[in-house]
Amino acid sequence: MKKLISFILTAAMLFGMTTAFAIDEGEARTVIGADITQTQKASVYKTFGISEGDVKELTVTNAEERQYLDGVVDASVIGTHSISCVYIKVLAAGKGLDVSTSNISWCTKEMYRNALMTAGIDDAQVIVTSPIQGISGTAALTGIYKAYEDITGTKLDTTAKLAGTQELVTTAELADEIGSTDAVTIVNELKEILGETKTMSDDELRAEIQRLADENNIEIKDSEIDQLMSLTRQLEKLDTNQLKQKVEEFQSTARKLAGAKDKVSKFAASFGDFLQSVGSFFSGLFGGSDKG
Repeated sequence: MKKLISFILTAAMLFGMTTAFAIDEGEARTVIGADITQTQKASVYKTFGISEGDVKELTVTNAEERQYLDGVVDASVIGTHSISCVYIKVLAAGKGLDVSTSNISWCTKEMYRNALMTAGIDDAQVIVTSPIQGISGTAALTGIYKAYEDITGTKLDTTAKLAGTQELVTTAELADEIGSTDAVTIVNELKEILGETKTMSDDELRAEIQRLADENNIEIKDSEIDQLMSLTRQLEKLDTNQLKQKVEEFQSTARKLAGAKDKVSKFAASFGDFLQSVGSFFSGLFGGSDKG
């Protein structure tokens, strides 16, 4: 699968809730795939950077995966064993989501991040890994939900979890067809206009998705439009204003980071010119002395 370009998304309030969960910074959990060996588990904990027993450990089974993902993710992707594992740690308010992955083939960190924000998870460090290369990572997605609910003592909104999962799946499948960047772009574009799509007929929504694709120079098939229509209808069930706000916050942060990167690049170039000038000065100085 093509890799997504790096996006940094800002934190947001939990969906379907009037207040954020009261949880302590530093609270952490691991969720281990039920079908890995003790040797593999030791490898996983090494990737997490902690020792077994340092934090509370939970287990995720294939049956639990199917409970969350059946009908959303193809059975061949879910598989019959739970292998992928996750470490989640609560960060200070406003820190957002810090997601990293290793040995995961089907989901990228950006896909996890977008899905988790849609599901209502914010301000957390998340490490997704597998002791075996090429694992889809669906057990870890289920594990993230399970860990967060255990930490907070509160169930995540079922509709939000389903929407988050569907977003991850749709983005992943679209990424294989139209590229990761275009897949994320068109999904985020739709999030910005959910208030309008609610009143659209299916034919109008189809035309709107095609318009967004054309506007962004994205070639899209009818079957892919159908996927995006299904996702849009699911996202419409959430707080559409908050979804729009998240996308706008992301875009604002991305622009600031791009501007900062540009300034750093210009500074580096200027500093390089300065050093070259200094070098030329001393070269001329000492070169002239040698000639005299």
